[in-house]
Amino acid sequence: MTSPLATPLTLPGGAVLANRIVKAAMSEGVADAHNDVTPRLINIYRRWSESGAGLLLSGNVQVDRFHLERPGNVVFDGASDLAGLRAYAEAGTHAGNHFWAQLSHTGRQVDEQINAAPLSPSDVEIDFPRGAGYAFARPRIMTEADIENVIAQFAFASKLARDAGFTGVQLHAAHGYIISQFLSPLANRRTDAWGGSLKNRARLLIETIAAVRKAVGPGFPISIKLNSSDFQKGGFTNDECVELVGWLNETSLDLLELSGGSLEQPKVVGIAVKDEGVDARPASTKAREAYFVDYSARVRAAAKMPVMVTGGFRTVSVMEEALTRGELDAVGIGRPMLVDPELPKRILSGEVKVAPAPEASIDLFHLLPWFNAQFEHLADNLDPDPALTGEAAAALFKVSEAKVFADLLAARAGRAA
Repeated sequence: MTSPLATPLTLPGGAVLANRIVKAAMSEGVADAHNDVTPRLINIYRRWSESGAGLLLSGNVQVDRFHLERPGNVVFDGASDLAGLRAYAEAGTHAGNHFWAQLSHTGRQVDEQINAAPLSPSDVEIDFPRGAGYAFARPRIMTEADIENVIAQFAFASKLARDAGFTGVQLHAAHGYIISQFLSPLANRRTDAWGGSLKNRARLLIETIAAVRKAVGPGFPISIKLNSSDFQKGGFTNDECVELVGWLNETSLDLLELSGGSLEQPKVVGIAVKDEGVDARPASTKAREAYFVDYSARVRAAAKMPVMVTGGFRTVSVMEEALTRGELDAVGIGRPMLVDPELPKRILSGEVKVAPAPEASIDLFHLLPWFNAQFEHLADNLDPDPALTGEAAAALFKVSEAKVFADLLAARAGRAA
Protein backbone atom coordinates (compact mmCIF):
# COMPACT_ATOMS: atom_id res chain seq x y z
CA MET A 1 0.00 0.00 0.00
CA THR A 2 1.28 3.48 -0.87
CA SER A 3 2.45 5.48 2.11
CA PRO A 4 0.51 8.70 2.77
CA LEU A 5 3.94 10.35 2.82
CA ALA A 6 4.20 9.67 -0.93
CA THR A 7 0.95 11.49 -1.76
CA PRO A 8 1.36 14.77 -3.70
CA LEU A 9 0.16 17.95 -1.97
CA THR A 10 -1.54 20.68 -4.00
CA LEU A 11 -1.21 24.11 -2.41
CA PRO A 12 -3.91 26.80 -2.49
CA GLY A 13 -2.06 28.80 -5.16
CA GLY A 14 -1.80 25.75 -7.44
CA ALA A 15 1.80 24.64 -6.82
CA VAL A 16 2.22 20.90 -6.23
CA LEU A 17 4.66 19.24 -3.84
CA ALA A 18 5.58 15.74 -5.06
CA ASN A 19 5.22 14.24 -1.57
CA ARG A 20 4.60 15.15 2.06
CA ILE A 21 8.23 15.16 3.27
CA VAL A 22 9.86 18.57 3.71
CA LYS A 23 13.49 19.22 4.54
CA ALA A 24 13.02 21.66 7.41
CA ALA A 25 15.07 24.84 7.73
CA MET A 26 18.36 24.63 9.62
CA SER A 27 21.00 27.33 9.92
CA GLU A 28 23.98 26.34 7.75
CA GLY A 29 26.44 29.12 8.66
CA VAL A 30 28.60 28.76 5.52
CA ALA A 31 28.07 32.10 3.77
CA ASP A 32 31.16 34.23 3.08
CA ALA A 33 32.27 37.32 4.99
CA HIS A 34 29.92 39.46 2.89
CA ASN A 35 26.97 37.14 3.67
CA ASP A 36 26.86 35.91 0.08
CA VAL A 37 26.34 32.38 -1.18
CA THR A 38 29.43 30.16 -1.38
CA PRO A 39 30.21 27.02 -3.42
CA ARG A 40 30.09 25.09 -0.13
CA LEU A 41 26.47 26.11 0.47
CA ILE A 42 25.63 25.10 -3.09
CA ASN A 43 27.19 21.67 -2.45
CA ILE A 44 24.79 21.08 0.45
CA TYR A 45 21.63 21.90 -1.47
CA ARG A 46 22.63 20.13 -4.66
CA ARG A 47 22.92 16.97 -2.58
CA TRP A 48 19.67 17.58 -0.74
CA SER A 49 17.85 18.25 -4.01
CA GLU A 50 18.50 14.58 -4.78
CA SER A 51 17.22 13.46 -1.35
CA GLY A 52 13.67 12.71 -2.51
CA ALA A 53 12.02 15.43 -0.38
CA GLY A 54 9.16 17.20 -2.13
CA LEU A 55 10.27 20.54 -0.68
CA LEU A 56 13.52 21.93 0.68
CA LEU A 57 13.49 24.96 2.97
CA SER A 58 16.70 26.96 3.13
CA GLY A 59 18.27 27.85 6.44
CA ASN A 60 17.75 31.26 8.09
CA VAL A 61 18.24 33.78 5.22
CA GLN A 62 18.30 37.28 6.67
CA VAL A 63 16.58 40.31 5.15
CA ASP A 64 18.79 42.74 7.12
CA ARG A 65 22.55 42.28 7.26
CA PHE A 66 22.76 44.05 10.62
CA HIS A 67 20.38 41.52 12.16
CA LEU A 68 22.05 38.13 11.74
CA GLU A 69 21.24 34.95 13.64
CA ARG A 70 24.90 33.98 13.20
CA PRO A 71 27.79 35.47 11.21
CA GLY A 72 27.62 32.89 8.41
CA ASN A 73 24.01 33.67 7.40
CA VAL A 74 23.16 34.46 3.79
CA VAL A 75 21.51 37.87 3.31
CA PHE A 76 19.00 38.79 0.60
CA ASP A 77 19.11 42.56 0.07
CA GLY A 78 20.14 45.13 -2.50
CA ALA A 79 23.84 44.31 -2.01
CA SER A 80 23.45 40.56 -2.55
CA ASP A 81 25.31 38.74 -5.32
CA LEU A 82 22.48 37.85 -7.70
CA ALA A 83 24.59 35.34 -9.66
CA GLY A 84 25.29 33.49 -6.42
CA LEU A 85 21.61 33.47 -5.51
CA ARG A 86 20.74 32.03 -8.92
CA ALA A 87 23.34 29.29 -8.53
CA TYR A 88 21.96 28.55 -5.04
CA ALA A 89 18.39 28.26 -6.36
CA GLU A 90 19.47 26.11 -9.30
CA ALA A 91 21.36 23.71 -7.04
CA GLY A 92 18.40 23.33 -4.69
CA THR A 93 15.88 22.66 -7.48
CA HIS A 94 17.94 20.70 -10.00
CA ALA A 95 16.24 17.36 -9.23
CA GLY A 96 12.79 18.86 -9.85
CA ASN A 97 11.76 19.47 -6.23
CA HIS A 98 10.58 22.74 -4.71
CA PHE A 99 13.13 24.92 -2.94
CA TRP A 100 11.88 27.85 -0.84
CA ALA A 101 13.97 30.55 0.81
CA GLN A 102 13.23 30.93 4.51
CA LEU A 103 13.40 34.68 5.17
CA SER A 104 14.04 36.04 8.64
CA HIS A 105 14.82 39.16 10.64
CA THR A 106 16.29 38.48 14.07
CA GLY A 107 15.11 41.60 15.85
CA ARG A 108 16.74 41.60 19.29
CA GLN A 109 18.08 38.04 18.86
CA VAL A 110 21.45 39.10 17.34
CA ASP A 111 24.89 39.04 18.92
CA GLU A 112 25.96 42.43 20.23
CA GLN A 113 29.18 42.26 18.19
CA ILE A 114 27.02 42.39 15.07
CA ASN A 115 24.51 44.91 16.35
CA ALA A 116 24.82 46.84 19.62
CA ALA A 117 21.37 48.42 19.24
CA PRO A 118 19.09 45.85 17.60
CA LEU A 119 15.46 46.49 16.76
CA SER A 120 12.56 45.05 18.73
CA PRO A 121 8.96 46.05 19.44
CA SER A 122 9.97 47.04 23.00
CA ASP A 123 13.25 47.53 24.88
CA VAL A 124 12.98 44.16 26.62
CA GLU A 125 16.25 42.23 26.78
CA ILE A 126 16.43 38.53 26.02
CA ASP A 127 16.31 36.45 29.19
CA PHE A 128 19.41 34.43 28.47
CA PRO A 129 22.55 34.15 30.62
CA ARG A 130 25.75 35.76 29.46
CA GLY A 131 28.54 33.24 29.26
CA ALA A 132 26.28 30.68 27.59
CA GLY A 133 27.82 31.38 24.18
CA TYR A 134 25.66 34.40 23.34
CA ALA A 135 25.72 38.09 24.21
CA PHE A 136 22.72 40.26 23.36
CA ALA A 137 22.39 44.02 23.71
CA ARG A 138 19.32 45.80 25.02
CA PRO A 139 17.14 46.41 21.96
CA ARG A 140 15.94 49.74 20.64
CA ILE A 141 12.18 50.34 20.51
CA MET A 142 11.10 50.39 16.89
CA THR A 143 9.52 53.48 15.41
CA GLU A 144 6.67 53.34 12.93
CA ALA A 145 9.24 53.93 10.17
CA ASP A 146 11.36 51.02 11.45
CA ILE A 147 8.34 48.71 11.31
CA GLU A 148 7.41 49.77 7.79
CA ASN A 149 11.02 49.26 6.72
CA VAL A 150 11.07 45.68 8.07
CA ILE A 151 7.91 44.92 6.07
CA ALA A 152 9.56 46.38 2.97
CA GLN A 153 12.71 44.29 3.58
CA PHE A 154 10.69 41.06 3.63
CA ALA A 155 8.91 42.10 0.43
CA PHE A 156 12.17 43.01 -1.34
CA ALA A 157 13.88 39.77 -0.28
CA SER A 158 10.89 37.72 -1.43
CA LYS A 159 10.94 39.27 -4.90
CA LEU A 160 14.70 38.72 -5.04
CA ALA A 161 14.17 35.05 -4.18
CA ARG A 162 11.55 34.68 -6.91
CA ASP A 163 13.76 36.41 -9.50
CA ALA A 164 16.74 34.22 -8.53
CA GLY A 165 14.77 31.01 -9.20
CA PHE A 166 13.53 29.89 -5.80
CA THR A 167 10.10 28.32 -6.13
CA GLY A 168 8.64 29.90 -2.98
CA VAL A 169 9.43 31.70 0.26
CA GLN A 170 8.80 31.09 3.92
CA LEU A 171 8.58 33.98 6.39
CA HIS A 172 10.05 33.08 9.78
CA ALA A 173 7.49 34.08 12.40
CA ALA A 174 8.64 31.68 15.13
CA HIS A 175 11.49 30.99 17.56
CA GLY A 176 11.79 34.48 19.02
CA TYR A 177 12.71 36.35 15.81
CA ILE A 178 11.16 39.72 15.05
CA ILE A 179 7.66 38.67 13.94
CA SER A 180 7.56 36.26 16.89
CA GLN A 181 8.68 39.11 19.17
CA PHE A 182 5.70 41.19 18.03
CA LEU A 183 3.35 38.26 18.71
CA SER A 184 4.68 37.70 22.24
CA PRO A 185 3.26 39.78 25.12
CA LEU A 186 6.58 39.25 26.90
CA ALA A 187 8.62 40.95 24.18
CA ASN A 188 5.95 43.31 22.85
CA ARG A 189 4.80 45.78 25.49
CA ARG A 190 3.71 48.48 23.08
CA THR A 191 0.56 50.48 23.70
CA ASP A 192 0.07 51.67 20.11
CA ALA A 193 -1.55 49.91 17.13
CA TRP A 194 1.30 47.36 16.98
CA GLY A 195 0.88 46.02 20.54
CA GLY A 196 -1.60 45.09 23.23
CA SER A 197 -4.36 42.95 21.72
CA LEU A 198 -3.52 39.87 19.68
CA LYS A 199 -4.96 41.64 16.62
CA ASN A 200 -2.44 44.44 17.07
CA ARG A 201 0.45 42.11 17.88
CA ALA A 202 -0.32 40.10 14.71
CA ARG A 203 -0.43 43.22 12.54
CA LEU A 204 3.23 42.98 11.51
CA LEU A 205 2.74 39.40 10.32
CA ILE A 206 -0.50 40.11 8.42
CA GLU A 207 0.86 43.23 6.74
CA THR A 208 4.12 41.47 5.84
CA ILE A 209 2.25 38.63 4.12
CA ALA A 210 0.24 41.20 2.13
CA ALA A 211 3.38 43.10 1.11
CA VAL A 212 5.15 39.93 0.08
CA ARG A 213 2.19 38.80 -2.02
CA LYS A 214 2.12 42.16 -3.77
CA ALA A 215 5.86 41.87 -4.46
CA VAL A 216 5.87 38.29 -5.84
CA GLY A 217 2.47 38.22 -7.54
CA PRO A 218 -0.15 35.46 -7.62
CA GLY A 219 0.72 31.77 -7.75
CA PHE A 220 4.14 32.06 -6.09
CA PRO A 221 4.03 30.02 -2.85
CA ILE A 222 4.22 31.90 0.45
CA SER A 223 4.58 30.03 3.72
CA ILE A 224 5.13 31.10 7.31
CA LYS A 225 6.77 29.31 10.20
CA LEU A 226 4.73 29.99 13.33
CA ASN A 227 4.99 28.90 16.93
CA SER A 228 2.14 26.61 17.95
CA SER A 229 2.98 28.17 21.32
CA ASP A 230 5.95 29.97 22.86
CA PHE A 231 5.70 27.46 25.74
CA GLN A 232 6.63 30.27 28.07
CA LYS A 233 4.55 31.71 30.89
CA GLY A 234 3.06 34.96 29.67
CA GLY A 235 4.03 34.33 26.03
CA PHE A 236 2.14 33.62 22.81
CA THR A 237 -0.20 30.68 23.50
CA ASN A 238 -1.75 27.86 21.51
CA ASP A 239 -5.18 29.46 21.95
CA GLU A 240 -3.79 32.64 20.41
CA CYS A 241 -2.23 30.61 17.60
CA VAL A 242 -5.62 29.11 16.75
CA GLU A 243 -7.24 32.56 16.81
CA LEU A 244 -4.49 33.97 14.60
CA VAL A 245 -4.99 31.19 12.06
CA GLY A 246 -8.54 32.46 11.55
CA TRP A 247 -7.06 35.74 10.29
CA LEU A 248 -4.40 33.94 8.26
CA ASN A 249 -7.21 32.14 6.44
CA GLU A 250 -8.11 35.50 4.89
CA THR A 251 -4.60 35.92 3.44
CA SER A 252 -3.05 34.20 0.41
CA LEU A 253 -0.88 31.87 2.51
CA ASP A 254 -0.02 28.53 0.88
CA LEU A 255 1.50 26.55 3.76
CA LEU A 256 1.59 27.00 7.53
CA GLU A 257 4.50 25.36 9.35
CA LEU A 258 4.12 24.89 13.11
CA SER A 259 6.99 24.78 15.55
CA GLY A 260 7.48 26.20 19.05
CA GLY A 261 9.72 27.88 21.58
CA SER A 262 12.63 30.29 21.22
CA LEU A 263 16.20 30.80 22.34
CA GLU A 264 14.80 31.53 25.82
CA GLN A 265 12.76 28.29 25.75
CA PRO A 266 14.34 25.78 23.30
CA LYS A 267 11.31 23.58 22.68
CA VAL A 268 12.42 23.19 19.06
CA VAL A 269 14.89 20.60 20.37
CA GLY A 270 12.35 19.19 22.82
CA ILE A 271 13.70 20.94 25.91
CA ALA A 272 12.08 23.33 28.38
CA VAL A 273 14.22 25.42 30.72
CA LYS A 274 11.42 27.67 32.02
CA ASP A 275 7.82 27.43 33.15
CA GLU A 276 5.87 26.39 30.04
CA GLY A 277 2.76 28.26 31.12
CA VAL A 278 -0.72 27.23 30.03
CA ASP A 279 0.56 24.98 27.21
CA ALA A 280 2.70 22.65 29.32
CA ARG A 281 2.06 19.08 28.21
CA PRO A 282 0.63 16.52 30.63
CA ALA A 283 3.25 14.13 31.98
CA SER A 284 1.50 11.26 30.17
CA THR A 285 2.37 12.75 26.76
CA LYS A 286 5.83 14.12 27.38
CA ALA A 287 7.62 11.06 26.02
CA ARG A 288 5.77 11.23 22.71
CA GLU A 289 7.93 12.02 19.71
CA ALA A 290 7.01 14.97 17.44
CA TYR A 291 6.76 17.58 20.17
CA PHE A 292 4.17 19.83 18.53
CA VAL A 293 1.62 17.35 17.14
CA ASP A 294 -0.40 17.61 20.35
CA TYR A 295 -1.06 21.24 19.40
CA SER A 296 -1.24 21.00 15.60
CA ALA A 297 -4.60 19.19 15.37
CA ARG A 298 -6.43 22.22 16.83
CA VAL A 299 -4.64 24.53 14.44
CA ARG A 300 -5.28 22.34 11.40
CA ALA A 301 -8.98 22.13 12.26
CA ALA A 302 -9.11 25.93 12.05
CA ALA A 303 -6.81 26.33 9.04
CA LYS A 304 -7.88 26.59 5.40
CA MET A 305 -4.29 26.18 4.17
CA PRO A 306 -2.18 22.98 4.55
CA VAL A 307 -0.33 22.58 7.84
CA MET A 308 3.20 21.24 8.26
CA VAL A 309 4.72 20.22 11.59
CA THR A 310 8.45 20.09 12.36
CA GLY A 311 10.14 18.86 15.51
CA GLY A 312 11.01 15.39 16.79
CA PHE A 313 9.65 13.11 14.06
CA ARG A 314 11.78 9.97 13.96
CA THR A 315 9.46 6.96 13.38
CA VAL A 316 7.90 6.60 9.94
CA SER A 317 4.73 5.02 11.34
CA VAL A 318 4.24 8.08 13.60
CA MET A 319 4.59 10.37 10.58
CA GLU A 320 2.06 8.31 8.61
CA GLU A 321 -0.41 8.13 11.49
CA ALA A 322 -0.29 11.90 11.99
CA LEU A 323 -1.13 12.37 8.29
CA THR A 324 -3.88 9.74 8.36
CA ARG A 325 -5.46 11.21 11.51
CA GLY A 326 -5.56 14.63 9.90
CA GLU A 327 -3.24 16.28 12.42
CA LEU A 328 -1.10 17.72 9.64
CA ASP A 329 -0.56 17.73 5.87
CA ALA A 330 3.25 17.63 5.63
CA VAL A 331 6.09 16.41 7.84
CA GLY A 332 9.19 18.51 8.42
CA ILE A 333 12.45 16.64 8.94
CA GLY A 334 15.58 18.53 9.92
CA ARG A 335 18.51 17.11 11.88
CA PRO A 336 18.12 13.50 10.67
CA MET A 337 18.87 14.74 7.15
CA LEU A 338 22.27 15.94 8.32
CA VAL A 339 23.08 12.37 9.26
CA ASP A 340 21.36 10.72 6.29
CA PRO A 341 21.10 13.20 3.38
CA GLU A 342 19.08 10.70 1.30
CA LEU A 343 16.61 9.98 4.12
CA PRO A 344 13.34 10.99 2.35
CA LYS A 345 14.10 8.71 -0.58
CA ARG A 346 14.84 5.83 1.77
CA ILE A 347 11.67 6.46 3.78
CA LEU A 348 9.50 6.54 0.66
CA SER A 349 11.05 3.32 -0.66
CA GLY A 350 10.30 1.53 2.62
CA GLU A 351 14.00 0.98 3.36
CA VAL A 352 13.94 3.11 6.53
CA LYS A 353 11.36 2.76 9.29
CA VAL A 354 13.10 4.88 11.94
CA ALA A 355 15.11 8.01 11.15
CA PRO A 356 18.47 8.48 12.85
CA ALA A 357 18.34 10.23 16.23
CA PRO A 358 21.96 11.07 17.16
CA GLU A 359 20.79 13.64 19.69
CA ALA A 360 19.93 10.75 22.00
CA SER A 361 23.65 10.17 22.62
CA ILE A 362 24.93 13.77 22.44
CA ASP A 363 25.05 16.10 25.44
CA LEU A 364 22.59 19.02 25.18
CA PHE A 365 25.37 21.62 25.12
CA HIS A 366 27.14 19.80 22.30
CA LEU A 367 24.10 19.39 20.02
CA LEU A 368 24.53 22.62 18.04
CA PRO A 369 28.29 22.09 17.44
CA TRP A 370 27.71 18.44 16.52
CA PHE A 371 25.10 19.24 13.88
CA ASN A 372 27.20 22.15 12.66
CA ALA A 373 30.07 19.71 12.10
CA GLN A 374 27.80 17.60 9.90
CA PHE A 375 26.99 20.73 7.87
CA GLU A 376 30.72 21.27 7.41
CA HIS A 377 31.11 17.73 6.08
CA LEU A 378 28.25 18.14 3.58
CA ALA A 379 29.61 21.52 2.50
CA ASP A 380 32.93 19.85 1.68
CA ASN A 381 31.14 17.12 -0.32
CA LEU A 382 31.94 14.56 2.37
CA ASP A 383 29.61 12.07 4.00
CA PRO A 384 28.35 12.82 7.51
CA ASP A 385 30.40 11.62 10.46
CA PRO A 386 27.97 10.09 12.98
CA ALA A 387 30.90 8.76 15.04
CA LEU A 388 32.11 12.29 15.87
CA THR A 389 31.97 12.94 19.61
CA GLY A 390 30.19 15.93 21.07
CA GLU A 391 33.36 17.11 22.76
CA ALA A 392 35.33 17.06 19.49
CA ALA A 393 32.52 18.83 17.66
CA ALA A 394 32.37 21.55 20.33
CA ALA A 395 36.10 22.20 20.00
CA LEU A 396 35.86 22.41 16.21
CA PHE A 397 32.83 24.71 16.37
CA LYS A 398 34.48 27.12 18.77
CA VAL A 399 37.40 27.63 16.38
CA SER A 400 35.39 27.71 13.13
CA GLU A 401 32.63 30.05 14.35
CA ALA A 402 35.22 32.42 15.84
CA LYS A 403 36.93 32.63 12.45
CA VAL A 404 33.64 33.29 10.64
CA PHE A 405 32.87 36.01 13.19
CA ALA A 406 36.32 37.58 12.77
CA ASP A 407 36.07 37.50 8.97
CA LEU A 408 32.65 39.15 9.05
CA LEU A 409 33.76 41.94 11.39
CA ALA A 410 36.96 42.50 9.39
CA ALA A 411 35.00 42.74 6.13
CA ARG A 412 32.63 45.27 7.69
CA ALA A 413 35.51 47.31 9.06
CA GLY A 414 37.10 47.29 5.59
CA ARG A 415 33.91 48.56 3.96
CA ALA A 416 33.57 51.30 6.59
CA ALA A 417 37.18 52.50 6.17
